[in-house]
Amino acid sequence: MLKRERHEQIMRQINLHNRVLTTDLVDMLQVSEDTIRRDLQELSESQKLLKVHGGALSRSYQSAYDDNAIYAREAKIVIAKKTISLIKNGMVILTGGGTTIIELVKQLPVHLKATFFTISPFVAIELAKYDGIEVILIGGIFSKNSKVTFGGHVISQLAGINADLCLIGTSAIHPEYGLTDTDWEINELKKAMFQCSKHVAILCISEKLDITLRLKVAGLENIHHLITELPAEEECLREYRSRGLNIH
Repeated sequence: MLKRERHEQIMRQINLHNRVLTTDLVDMLQVSEDTIRRDLQELSESQKLLKVHGGALSRSYQSAYDDNAIYAREAKIVIAKKTISLIKNGMVILTGGGTTIIELVKQLPVHLKATFFTISPFVAIELAKYDGIEVILIGGIFSKNSKVTFGGHVISQLAGINADLCLIGTSAIHPEYGLTDTDWEINELKKAMFQCSKHVAILCISEKLDITLRLKVAGLENIHHLITELPAEEECLREYRSRGLNIH
């Protein structure tokens, strides 16, 4: 595989999942670890990603307020506008982090009155702009990679919440294998978020459909809504619909 092709594959993984591990890239591209390290260094020097120990991060994920740097922003705005229909006055809502959730917050009705719990400081800052929203930031260890709080202290706080709706992004979703990811700690956090919520909505750009990663978060039976930028009747969403998800 040519270097240009490797770089394209690496950036696709970065754009889809916000972060990549060197070991995963070695397996996927079938090259040496030294080759991947050099590729990541070159992409970092050209300002296309942020190289970190063990892998790399998306620059847009690190710069949540730079609208121009957000990958697939138009699709995420469509998802955000669709999600608004699930949010009602008086609700207790739990959110994850990431650029799709931030786009959602920017689309909320000005006069919404609700309580939001979030594990993301970036999301909390955006929510604080609304007078009628009570914002509760769940504190714990701060993940420099995912930009959310995690750990046992966060999970214990989540156990005391009874949320009407959980809004969360994903790295991958598959009709058979459900929701998957690559980070063990973040996976355990998402499981706890599911457990304390009456309904769960997954906000997902269509490029992340039909993908599986190495760690399972939850089966589709634990998810109530799937929201993408696609029309709900799209053929690629048929299997998700047949498994009981409300498609938006």
